[in-house]
Amino acid sequence: MSRAENARRVDDLDARLLRELDESPRAGVLELSRRLGVARGTVQARLDRLVERGVIATFAPTLDPLALGYTVTAFATLEIRQGRGQAVLAHLRSIPEVLEVHTITGPGDMLCRVVAQSNDDLQHVLDRVTEYPEIVRTSTVIALSNPVRHRVLPLV
Repeated sequence: MSRAENARRVDDLDARLLRELDESPRAGVLELSRRLGVARGTVQARLDRLVERGVIATFAPTLDPLALGYTVTAFATLEIRQGRGQAVLAHLRSIPEVLEVHTITGPGDMLCRVVAQSNDDLQHVLDRVTEYPEIVRTSTVIALSNPVRHRVLPLV
């Protein structure tokens, strides 16, 4: 069974546990067991299994770029020289304002989510992105709002 097939197998208790964690990420195992009405050992075993299967990717806090002063979010589509993807990724990883990179189909090769402190700062961030010679063309759009935040829980 592939990891993707295995990860899709989330029973009712796992789903309830994931919802509780989403609602109260700082709740401990004992509190989760109380809320779910199951033994502490059961909650710990379920958590361990969900982590092992990759369903729970991290227990790290979710940081909000806006609260850190990054008021502008933009998406840049990059066209790169063929065969230079790993080098471009290394360059993009070196830029703190590049939050995500996806390889894509269509007219571009990569889609980047970037943040900046202002529109002027966005220009500087994009200049840093495009200074790399293996990036041959870019197209950027600025996000006006984020009415549906990043989410995964509805899939459970």
